[in-house]
Amino acid sequence: MEYALEIEGTPETVPGGTGILLLHPSTGETDRIDTDFLKTDTDSFLVISTRTTAREVTQKLEYYDVDESRAVILDTLSIERGYSRRSSDDVHYVAAPDDVDGIVRQVERFLEENDGKVRLSFDSVTELAYYAGEDAALETVERLVGLLEEHDAVGLFHLSEEVHDADVVDQFRELFAGIVDLDEDGTVTAEF
Repeated sequence: MEYALEIEGTPETVPGGTGILLLHPSTGETDRIDTDFLKTDTDSFLVISTRTTAREVTQKLEYYDVDESRAVILDTLSIERGYSRRSSDDVHYVAAPDDVDGIVRQVERFLEENDGKVRLSFDSVTELAYYAGEDAALETVERLVGLLEEHDAVGLFHLSEEVHDADVVDQFRELFAGIVDLDEDGTVTAEF
């Protein structure tokens, strides 16, 4: 299965199973790239949010005019902030921001329950590394990329270059078929 991409500088399509790493200096411009990725050629999508709460993700989707009826949100942060958590059909939670096994289980369940063109956005791997450590974040990303391949889905994973040592960024880069590099000035370059 081929998936259309609407990200500047990327191929028009990528095959199912493709993981894409979004390297960025700050979070400001990432919303535009993320939402363009989610609203193109998609039957359903999962947003794994380690940086914002489910409510904030919903607001972002509304602001960028993304079809929320296709969205499922995995909120890993609300428990950390002490917010009430009420699961629904389209919002799920894990026990803690560093519950990597819980995250992987929820992603696997989502991929098993949804057919057609399925996308995944992980915002952000940097935040996961903050809570769980870089080694656990690397292992989690590797497991999730494997699930994308197994289920013919595609995924976009956010990583802030400024926070990690260059060798750690290189380890993350090696896990992905595509790299989208967002510069401070908003310029996008891509390697596929």
